[in-house]
Amino acid sequence: MKGRTLTGQPGKESRPLRRRRDRAWRIGVIADTHGLFDRAILRHFQSVGHILHAGDIGDRSVITELEKIAPVTAVSGNVDGYEQSGIQPEALIEIGGRTIAIRHIVYEGGKLTREGRAFLDRERPDVCIFGHTHQPRTEWYGRTLLFNPGSAGPKRFKLPRGLGLLTIEGGIITPTHIRLDDQVVGPPTVADMGG
Repeated sequence: MKGRTLTGQPGKESRPLRRRRDRAWRIGVIADTHGLFDRAILRHFQSVGHILHAGDIGDRSVITELEKIAPVTAVSGNVDGYEQSGIQPEALIEIGGRTIAIRHIVYEGGKLTREGRAFLDRERPDVCIFGHTHQPRTEWYGRTLLFNPGSAGPKRFKLPRGLGLLTIEGGIITPTHIRLDDQVVGPPTVADMGG
């Protein structure tokens, strides 16, 4: 997988995403939607150039809604049935001169999994986006920034709901967690549609 830019579609490759060097990349990061598309995502992702979904999508309609905002690279998670979903379980993409890996399970039980560690050692990305734990997390594994945006799906236990943003400017990667309200913003109302 190293050196290829993947689109989120099995067997389909694309060119690296490029932008003039003097412009920053804003990337929306989301995971563990479990079939829920919260309209608050529209506000937080309105100016992103790309969206990364780290699995447990739950329903294809979530990807369809995200694609209305920006191009999406997604991986499947355990809820999606991995390859059975038709969405790849791992992806590697280059944005803003940085390599970003996406894999649903990297952490479990508060520590790196053996498979997660092997994936990171094999691919050696600048950033690895992951989900599964529903817990927002930012830390380093060697020279790789590990970033879990938390879950944008239905509230579970006492865990906060959330999204993430990555900004890449001048080669510097800045991760940001965004807390979502526990109360989900539902489907558009007549007033939202101008009626």
